[in-house]
Amino acid sequence: MLSGFAQPVTLRELAGDGRISTDIRAVGAGASLRDLLAAPRAVYADDPHWVEPLYWERHSAFSEKHPLFEHLQWQAWVAFEGNRPIARISAQIDALHEDRHGDRAGYFGLFDAPDDPVLASALFATAEDWLRSRGATRAVGPFNLNINQELGLLVEGFETPPYFLMPHGRPWFEGLALGAGYRCAQEMLAYTIDPDFDAPAVMRRLIDRQGERLQVAPLDRSQLDAQISVMREIFNDAWQDNWGFVPFTAAEFRALGRELAMLLTDDAVQIASYRGEPAAFIVMLPNINEAIADLKGRLLPLGWLKLLWRLKVRHPSTSRVPLMGVRREFQNRPIGSALAMAVMDAARQGAIVRGVREVEMSWILADNQGMRKICETIGGRVSKRYRMYEKALG
Repeated sequence: MLSGFAQPVTLRELAGDGRISTDIRAVGAGASLRDLLAAPRAVYADDPHWVEPLYWERHSAFSEKHPLFEHLQWQAWVAFEGNRPIARISAQIDALHEDRHGDRAGYFGLFDAPDDPVLASALFATAEDWLRSRGATRAVGPFNLNINQELGLLVEGFETPPYFLMPHGRPWFEGLALGAGYRCAQEMLAYTIDPDFDAPAVMRRLIDRQGERLQVAPLDRSQLDAQISVMREIFNDAWQDNWGFVPFTAAEFRALGRELAMLLTDDAVQIASYRGEPAAFIVMLPNINEAIADLKGRLLPLGWLKLLWRLKVRHPSTSRVPLMGVRREFQNRPIGSALAMAVMDAARQGAIVRGVREVEMSWILADNQGMRKICETIGGRVSKRYRMYEKALG
């Protein structure tokens, strides 16, 4: 649910030298979801690399019916200059975070603002007040809206567009966060890889040595829900020791899986079994941002025809791996590397046939040396760097 829909407007008059007065309004009480979605346009108006998200996808993501809101409360605010939305921020409380980690951390997210420290500080203070009033003792972010969705503040890689479901940003965002009292809590990386890499001989030997014990198969749509359930189980097991981990609920992963299945060919999903038991998987998603870059967020009147043709006929030349996992029992062992390489190798074959020239692996924790080594062994290079920030709420 969007907590606070009935709250009164949050208003802060910002005095400035010759500036138009700016006020901050809560979504649902002075600002609308339309305003929230429109605010980034002012921030990225002169940025040729920003890709405006599709409105229908964002409306779906923020719908009260989305299963994320079974455990997450949130509130968003939009800053207006006159009647024009120019900035935004959100605050979230995820009950599953407290259940998992035992602390009262709250999230901030959806942060987009001009290079204006006064305005940025007011936005952060508004979100922090909301979190503090709900018992949060620490603010962490940005999360759009939790760790299983978009997250991170871009600090390197502004010169290329973001891949689908990855955030973009402006170079001054980090300074605004630091100026508001935040400090770096974690760093994540995106790697880009040419899919026609030569698999290292040692990896080939590792895979071949397993023989029939290691089997890889593409998505079987006749068993879609069962396979979605298997992938969720592997993901939650594989990632549970990672920074900030919150498990996917069955309803969340089912909704995500069904949405992605409409965009994917069967060979873009690969599930590996070891000794007959599912042990690893990968999802290689066509980079939707490449196909929608000129649609300005709209599918009507003819945008949907362009999108279908670009996805199903022309095919994007870039892809992204948003989901991948190897069961914990195999991690940090040779068989774990073999499983990871096996699903990557199987997924890339179809990508090459469709003309994909570049694949982004994102996101990867900067201290995940195992995954970083695999990426770098097959020629991967760091293309973007993101940071998460935190601040004590005294």
